[in-house]
Amino acid sequence: MSVPVPDGVDSFLGQFSFPNFAEITNPEIWIVAFTIALVASLETLLCVEATDKLDPHKNVTPTNRELLAQGTGNIISGMIGGLPITQVIVRSSANIQSGGRSKMSAIIHGFLLLISVMLIPRLLNMIPLSVLAAVLLIVGYKLAKPSLFIKMYELGWKQFIPFTVTVLGIVFTDLLKGIGMGLAIGIVVILIKSYQNSHFLHIEDKSNGKHKIKMTFAEEVTFFNKGAILKELYSLPRDTYLELDVRNTTYLDNDIIEILDDFSIKAKERNIDIKIFSTRGIVENPQSFVEFFKLKPQTT
Repeated sequence: MSVPVPDGVDSFLGQFSFPNFAEITNPEIWIVAFTIALVASLETLLCVEATDKLDPHKNVTPTNRELLAQGTGNIISGMIGGLPITQVIVRSSANIQSGGRSKMSAIIHGFLLLISVMLIPRLLNMIPLSVLAAVLLIVGYKLAKPSLFIKMYELGWKQFIPFTVTVLGIVFTDLLKGIGMGLAIGIVVILIKSYQNSHFLHIEDKSNGKHKIKMTFAEEVTFFNKGAILKELYSLPRDTYLELDVRNTTYLDNDIIEILDDFSIKAKERNIDIKIFSTRGIVENPQSFVEFFKLKPQTT
């Protein structure tokens, strides 16, 4: 794409165009607009994270403010016939390498680009694309150099697989598909992690002829954890004394409560005593877990 070369001020101003609001009811317009907004927002968030990592002072960019500024800028740009705008890692990297530390560096950068487009468009068109490609390759290497892959591998498969899938998806398909693939893998990893971390077991010695086992629930136990808890409960041996600690559990899904209620019947058949510790009190072998968890927490 070449930078337009105006003959004068009138020619420069003639490049601006205003929206045709008669097309606002066209569904294709909304589909394209939503796609551009989604891709631009994802690119901005990725560039924000990359920029924060490149920053030697490790400043943290407020993402909400960044997206608000991008949306405002895109509205103004669209009103004058401009292209969608987004954060770009090359400009951010240039600012960081030049010692920029405040928002003024980005503002000055924008004004310099505007002045260059107005005064030296022919010179800008003479810059070889290979030069721009080289700059992108250097920046890309800094963001995804081999040492980063080694570091992600050492962090374990839960970090390495989503990272690798995202990178390969972006390289061999496009940005949106690559991020979607990585996001899908990340959700699966989160579900697996949530399934594994629903509870903690502490097995103690026999007490009064029974196996004493303490089960502590996690802070949040949802229906994702149903399978793991169900498997753990029904694998308890006969003649077990189970201490169930839910004092630190802030959210307990109704499906889990129903599992406990159903298991209490099976526990009686297998001579398993259940003692529950919660903010509602300490109860041994409650008649109904459903009714027990309806009680209001005790206050001290």
